[in-house]
Amino acid sequence: MKPKILVTSAAGKTGLPTALQLREKGYPVRAFVRRRDSRSALLERAGADIFVGNQYSLSDMREAMDGVQRAYQCAPTAPNGLHFNAVFTVAANEAGLEHVVTLGQWLTSSDHPSLFTREVYLSNALIRLSPRMSVTSVDPGWFADNYLMVIDMAAHLGLFTMPLGPGNEKKNAPPSNEDIAAVAVAALTDPEAHAGRSYRPTGPELLSPNDIAAAMGRALGRRVRYMDISEKMMTKALRALPPSNYSEAAVSQLAIYAEEYRRGTFAVNAPTGDVLKLTGEAPESFENIVRRTVATRPDLRKSVPATVRAFTGFLKILLTPALDLERIQSQRDHVRLMNPTFSQDTPEWTATHVPAMPVSAPAKVA
Repeated sequence: MKPKILVTSAAGKTGLPTALQLREKGYPVRAFVRRRDSRSALLERAGADIFVGNQYSLSDMREAMDGVQRAYQCAPTAPNGLHFNAVFTVAANEAGLEHVVTLGQWLTSSDHPSLFTREVYLSNALIRLSPRMSVTSVDPGWFADNYLMVIDMAAHLGLFTMPLGPGNEKKNAPPSNEDIAAVAVAALTDPEAHAGRSYRPTGPELLSPNDIAAAMGRALGRRVRYMDISEKMMTKALRALPPSNYSEAAVSQLAIYAEEYRRGTFAVNAPTGDVLKLTGEAPESFENIVRRTVATRPDLRKSVPATVRAFTGFLKILLTPALDLERIQSQRDHVRLMNPTFSQDTPEWTATHVPAMPVSAPAKVA
């Protein structure tokens, strides 16, 4: 019999496709979700065992791991990520799991300005303390899904707005949620081949913000123009436009990641051949990702009411007060470092992220 695999954050961006792909391969899956909704219903129809609980609760995590041999560790993008990973690690060791695949970060380093990123670094170290359990890390950079936060404005106003710096500089090879999940699934189903290794799934090519805007335009059937905005404007947008899945604490970290983007950290050693190597298929192009999104979003079709709503939303952004990111981190008592360093300024990071010859692969076609 195939081993049972626990998928945490199973209703999330990478947890959902990971669970579904495992079921397609015939693996028994226990899907850890916060509540029953359309996503848990989809997982249940696919044959997953649904476990509803609190991922920060050690009692719930212990119960979820009963009878499980392997697991996908995916911390929510939220405060207390280190607490989640500590709970997971304790329960995994008690349950005697044989293999864990953990979702990390390309940026992760010990003295990073982002508290969330430093917590990922510590979590990666904690999960590897047990000599009985093997671990594989999947460390993506800036997801393709991040750009889709502003797809509505692109669809109805022809603007792709993000604080990514000059529009002509190629600084990211964005991976799809599904390709990230496919790499995790490959490691979960063949621990012997992937134990102790780290993989960085990327898209097939480096893209500039102008390239991102053009791909959006082709998928939407209209011209889309990139507009570089300030971090303050980004925080206003994340506060003003529903549905917002980001807490104030998370927004404060996204601002730091945007700075890493402008510094070119996500372009280092990209693209990689990890998706092709582990799955046998080329990574999905960004344009194809947008086309899939557009196909499932009738509200993105051009119409007068939709344009009016988008313009009203833009005005709401302008009128929304910006977040004071320094105040948020101070008020929330974030652990602060006297001399934090961005990834490329950290000797340890550069020593383990040495640029290699990028592996080009043809993109999947729609």
